[in-house]
Amino acid sequence: MASQSEKHHTFRELYGRPGAFVIPNPWDAGTARILTALGFEALATTSAGFAFSIGRRDSAAALSRTEILQNARSIVEATDLPVTADLEDGFGTDPATCAETISLAAEAGLVGGSIEDATGDSAKPIFEFSLAVDRVAAAAEEAHRHPFILTARAENFLQGRPDLDDTIRRLQAFEAAGADVLYAPGLPSLEAIRTVCLSVNRPVNVVMGLAGRAFSVAELETAGVKRISVGGSFARAALGGFIRAAREVKEHGTFTYADDAISHRDASSYMHDTSR
Repeated sequence: MASQSEKHHTFRELYGRPGAFVIPNPWDAGTARILTALGFEALATTSAGFAFSIGRRDSAAALSRTEILQNARSIVEATDLPVTADLEDGFGTDPATCAETISLAAEAGLVGGSIEDATGDSAKPIFEFSLAVDRVAAAAEEAHRHPFILTARAENFLQGRPDLDDTIRRLQAFEAAGADVLYAPGLPSLEAIRTVCLSVNRPVNVVMGLAGRAFSVAELETAGVKRISVGGSFARAALGGFIRAAREVKEHGTFTYADDAISHRDASSYMHDTSR
């Protein structure tokens, strides 16, 4: 297996080369092994995919830091690829807690992780600006003590606050506070994505697989995007196939879904043989 330092070096090189790269989101060791075999170059965890796999809703309140990091560690141990993690809101309001979360993530073998400015409180869904920046600054200071790339997320567009100017203001402040990658999920258009990319100097991540128009890798690359993730959408696609198969059996008494299913042999070929 590659060392954490080697994975970090590989991850950094992806940001330094021309063009964009896709970083898909496995939710367990098995999906990590499949994505690795399919030729992707780095992986990102998904709190949504993990939550759905254990019968929970996707929220910091529903998933503990310990559970998130245990899931991340299982993915790290399943692949030689660099893995970055969805670390929710850092699992605490205080900047010191965000820094502690980064330290624990590095201990788990991760070479990256994200801290978002969403509070989880519907009455006040986004952290106040100065506190949001302080949280990123504390996380960045700790991240740079490790082989670790910090992503800072501005969540306005996912939290019912479609304010592009404030989103850019936050991303610029997160960049100044030491974030390595910037991310504003839910941007509404290619023009908004392009505006964000032109407004900052650090690499920008964009998530695809949400509702709305699905831009191609080529379109996003032309807009200035460096990293493209899929969030929980691969997990939702898998659940969609599962539900369609179950409904066919329940409602029609037929089993044609098996025609599109991966074979047992092919599925097994991606997995680790523990008997060896």
